[in-house]
Amino acid sequence: MAYTGAFHCSIAFQAFMVLFVLSVFAADVKGGDGCPHFSCGHLRHVRSPFRRRGDPRECGSQSHELVCSDSKAKILITNTAYYVATINYTSSSFWVLNANLDTNSSCPLPYYSFPRNGITNSDGFVDFYTPANWACFVNCSRAIANNSWYKSVACLSANNSHVYVLAGSYSCTIEYLQPSCRSLNIIPFGGKSHISNPELQNASYHHIMEFIRMGFMVEFPFHRSRPFSRVDIIDKCVNNSTSYFKKLISDPIVMHWFRAIFFTGNQFISCLYPYDGYPISHELYLSSETIIYSIDVLKFLFGLCRFVLAPLAVLIFLAHKYWKTRIIIDAVEKFLRMQQMIGPVRYAYTDITAITGHFRDKLGQGGYGSVYKGVLLPGDVHVAVKMLEGNSNCNGEDFISEVSTLGRIHHVNVVRLVGFCSEEMRRALVYEYMPEGSLDKYIFSAEKIFSWDKLIEIALGIARGINYLHQGCEMQIVHFDIKPHNILLDGNFVPKVADFGLAKLYPKNNSFVPLSVLRGTVGYIAPEMISRSFGVISSKSDVYSFGMLLLEMAGGRRNSDPNAVNSSQAYYPSWVYDQLKKQEVREDEISTAASEMHELERKLCLVGLCCIQMKSHNRPTMSDVIDMLEGGVDGMEVPSRPFFCDDEDADITDSYRFFSEVTAISEEEVSEDIHTCN
Repeated sequence: MAYTGAFHCSIAFQAFMVLFVLSVFAADVKGGDGCPHFSCGHLRHVRSPFRRRGDPRECGSQSHELVCSDSKAKILITNTAYYVATINYTSSSFWVLNANLDTNSSCPLPYYSFPRNGITNSDGFVDFYTPANWACFVNCSRAIANNSWYKSVACLSANNSHVYVLAGSYSCTIEYLQPSCRSLNIIPFGGKSHISNPELQNASYHHIMEFIRMGFMVEFPFHRSRPFSRVDIIDKCVNNSTSYFKKLISDPIVMHWFRAIFFTGNQFISCLYPYDGYPISHELYLSSETIIYSIDVLKFLFGLCRFVLAPLAVLIFLAHKYWKTRIIIDAVEKFLRMQQMIGPVRYAYTDITAITGHFRDKLGQGGYGSVYKGVLLPGDVHVAVKMLEGNSNCNGEDFISEVSTLGRIHHVNVVRLVGFCSEEMRRALVYEYMPEGSLDKYIFSAEKIFSWDKLIEIALGIARGINYLHQGCEMQIVHFDIKPHNILLDGNFVPKVADFGLAKLYPKNNSFVPLSVLRGTVGYIAPEMISRSFGVISSKSDVYSFGMLLLEMAGGRRNSDPNAVNSSQAYYPSWVYDQLKKQEVREDEISTAASEMHELERKLCLVGLCCIQMKSHNRPTMSDVIDMLEGGVDGMEVPSRPFFCDDEDADITDSYRFFSEVTAISEEEVSEDIHTCN
């Protein structure tokens, strides 16, 4: 990934460099040297330094004059005629074949020569430069044995004259020749890296002659004495830089990538250096040098950010993340070590896997994670294992809250925490198994499952469990999430308050609970949780949630139902309040619903309406609620209208609309089945 990013960035820098420099040079070039391109034999688009006989003096170089025929282009080099096969302006070279070589002879001995150090003109500048491969023909007075570089030319040898040919880069230098041998001729062939030394060492005389017949490459380097065009110079330098870059970037060695990215500009400047002053102006050369070196500095800074600072920032971020995670884990572990002596059993994760049979029997799924059925051995005790997902742990606070709260509670109407597991971020809670599940699937069923007596019994059990949390423990425990889903039923339908992930512990003498965030579930949240103008947050917040639960138990439906057949019944608390109020004032036309209301249903509704008073100080305590549920219904009166609207004649639909707005406000702060953390 890093290599790809660096490659693309370097490509962008190189493109910018070339385009910018070319755009600067474009003003100075002003159309080149004005000499048109031409064709010569099979060659097309021939340009400077080549010229034709009769071209203007300023066009091309006299030493590069071509003689053109219908099919061939010929050039004279040291009075020897050569056919020009191809011209490569990128590498400033052309390929030639000796025009006088006898190609039909089976055993030719070439007699033309070419200076090894190139050909210079009268001004002392090199006009032509030849490749590194040479064939050296030698005549030896004695036979040469055991030397693979000496290839015998049997057809030219006699008794006392042994002709050999040597081929390679340095084969014809005098120190490499045997004392009995003298040089006959030195012939160039091939091009740069055209043929490898091992290939030449194993070649025969006939193979070497095939190489010679194929010709050789000649370079035409630029120099100050010749009036070459600026276009050719720029084109040559750009091509050289591009070739240099491509060659290095394709190499698997990292250091070569570095050189390709940061030194291609230097290659371009080095190519321009011989032409500083003429034909490239000195000011323009200095400007291009400044620009390219500035780009190199930018590339260096970019590389520093890309390969040093960015990885360093990532490492610091990961280290910080790891450090924070370790703090969370250490906090949980410290708490668990203190809890071991007084709390439930701590299990290893492997124990949890065994207890659940590798999580085979899934009981349910929630925002906190999944619940699985398990068996504790010995004794075959059934348990429910809640696996907490990583995104629901809220930095471990919910987990600590649940273990610390349930670990010190022992009450028939509160679910028992059997044990827990905490290994790194894998956490689980092991509860006693409640075979009948949660209360919501019974009270919202289409069929009436419980009798009114059983509903009162269940309501009393829930109230006693909540009252124990508020008054029966050393510390006051506020649950903050009382709802049918969090009331579990054992095999005898005895209710037990469960799910203490949002619970908070406070001293009993505290009249209010300091909270900075919203806690609870939409539809059961007390008004003071949304706005402190309705009172302080306290144990009365649980009373409100319990009142909403009682009304749902009485109505056998959810309190808010926008799809109700009769719009006046969309919000059940408002509708049942009006029915009870009409019955209380003994209006002439009492509704059928009020007249057919069961006495115990009426009790549940009256207690529920008392619990959901808007102002927290107007609600009863859980102890008072227990007394009301245990007492008779005759002495109970309809409480004050427990809604925002004080006008008792207000339209029910207005009340429902207003409560819908409150619900919408709540949903902005909490998701359904909210579990928030400090």
